[in-house]
Amino acid sequence: MKKTILVFCLCFLCISFGEKNCEAASERGIFVTVLQEPQVLLSRREIIRLVDFAQKTHTKTLFIQIYRANRSWFPSRIADSRPYEACLKSVSEDSFAFLIKEAHKRGIKVHAWLNLLSLSNNKDAKILKKYGPGILTRNLKKKKTIEDYKIDKQYFLEPGDLRVRGELLALVDEVLDNYPELDGLQFDYIRYPDKNPAYGYTNMNVKRFKQATGSRGIKNDSAAWQNWKRAQVTELLTQLVKRARMRRPDIQVSATGCAPYIRAYYEAFQDWSFWLKTGLVDFVTVMTYSAQLSEFEKYTNEAKKKTINPKKINLAIAAYKLNDSPAIFAQELDFCEGSGSLSCVILGYGDLLKTPALGNILLRDVKAVKALPGAEQ
Repeated sequence: MKKTILVFCLCFLCISFGEKNCEAASERGIFVTVLQEPQVLLSRREIIRLVDFAQKTHTKTLFIQIYRANRSWFPSRIADSRPYEACLKSVSEDSFAFLIKEAHKRGIKVHAWLNLLSLSNNKDAKILKKYGPGILTRNLKKKKTIEDYKIDKQYFLEPGDLRVRGELLALVDEVLDNYPELDGLQFDYIRYPDKNPAYGYTNMNVKRFKQATGSRGIKNDSAAWQNWKRAQVTELLTQLVKRARMRRPDIQVSATGCAPYIRAYYEAFQDWSFWLKTGLVDFVTVMTYSAQLSEFEKYTNEAKKKTINPKKINLAIAAYKLNDSPAIFAQELDFCEGSGSLSCVILGYGDLLKTPALGNILLRDVKAVKALPGAEQ
């Protein structure tokens, strides 16, 4: 009887979203951040708890954050590896390797989630001490202190700086060297800051732009400068993907993309639609984060139009915005799973633990969404 109800629900979704998307419901993925409490990688018990939860909720892929703000949760000479050392001491072995092993026992894939161009608010980042603030993207305002380089409360590395590219390529090497069983790499923060997007005015980036274009000056709104910045983001990603595939031809390589697409293209200077059309990445996780069902649906439908094959996109659901709205979370999950996308990826695991109502939605085979308080009709 239960199976019959489930089939009926899937058929209903097929009618709602069109027959072409009815081959299979989207898979499930979960983002696991190093910021959550308890920290998963610091405890063998928490690693097992995560993998058990993933298995019970039919989650196919775990995106585990192991690099953030130039700090690493893996052995590294490039980044500050003190977080890794703390995990090693607590778990008595490489905790990420242990997580991969436990996940594979249950048929769950693990992708390393790497926040690359954002240093968050880490003004003591190892890469900054090595090169100085000249590697941080900037506008034309005078900078007197390191704090003046902050954008939206964080420091951003310049994608057009060749030194930055070298460091990030070496970082990818370290990850692949240490984890031969890893299933994938997800490159996050492959973009310019998208708040007041007049950035890119580092000495090296400006010099390279002038040499490449023959321009003597820069007009911020000129097509040449805008296209140059977009090209720097794509070139950085291209180098990272080539390095990963050269080292591990079998590994999946992906990136995150801003939503809506106009924000990605004109403010963050990332053309993730182009990345998909050219096969640069295996898939893009589109950050369709919204606390409103209508907006989530809008972002989803737009994302699908930007690729020939919906199975090349993941749709991200912002559990962190929906702790007080489990009904909306359930509706977004339903819409996503019937959208024809590759996967519905939830940010994040810590919120599913903090708000049991959200986690319970994933544990059910059939969701009576309309019965939940606050459901949109």
